[in-house]
Amino acid sequence: MESSNNDSKSVLDSSGEFSSGVLLAARSINKEFADKKILENISLTIEEGQIVTLIGPNGAGKTTLVRIALGLLPPDSGAIYHRPALRIGYMPQKVQVEPTLPLTVSRFLQLANRHDRELLGTTLGDLKISHLQDHQLTSISGGEMQRVLLARALLRKPELLILDEPAQGVDLGGQAELYRLISDISDSQGCGVLMISHDLHLVMSSTDEVICLNHHVCCHGKPEHVSNDPAYLNLFGASASGDLAVYTHHHDHEHGIGGGVKEHHHD
Repeated sequence: MESSNNDSKSVLDSSGEFSSGVLLAARSINKEFADKKILENISLTIEEGQIVTLIGPNGAGKTTLVRIALGLLPPDSGAIYHRPALRIGYMPQKVQVEPTLPLTVSRFLQLANRHDRELLGTTLGDLKISHLQDHQLTSISGGEMQRVLLARALLRKPELLILDEPAQGVDLGGQAELYRLISDISDSQGCGVLMISHDLHLVMSSTDEVICLNHHVCCHGKPEHVSNDPAYLNLFGASASGDLAVYTHHHDHEHGIGGGVKEHHHD
């Protein structure tokens, strides 16, 4: 999923090219549906080993931005740059499987990479789901399905992982454990991570940058670790607190019910 040469040229820096560590860059992305602005002037960059968490309310344009980043949807204006021959592993929010279809976890994963059985076994082990490989896909729990979808993304040997709400439907303990796994994967494989989170305040502690999106970038920054805060230790427990962090929003504007920015009138 490489960008065209024209797209790449419009996102190059002043030296004429991105550094070799840049995996993906979005520049001035705009998108409308039915004359409604979904994305307005969105820019971001993800480098090797960097973890970026994208947060925002429902309908803020997060999934639309990811679809554009994946090359599945064209922007109205702006451009996406992918490092040449970039391997992307994508984990969707969920997959629809016909309940009567006989499909084991192992067979489902082989659809992503049928040739590397050793990698399949290693990935199942790393994600602690080896015991599920002979289970029917329709019989596993929501938390187990999230790990299976993560395994499927990893079987592409990605340089960039794009995860669409990976902790959806998982309790806080499971969320912290999943975040720990993702952080370990990023560290061990050196891959970048772009993660969409449904939680507006609680994010993965190893996130390098949080971007708050509500049709435009409302604010961005680094999360604050909670592992030493007694209140969070009591709430989550010591092990979970180390993998969770709080993001404090700093907005200079407000949004109305329809998502637009409220105008403030001064007397």
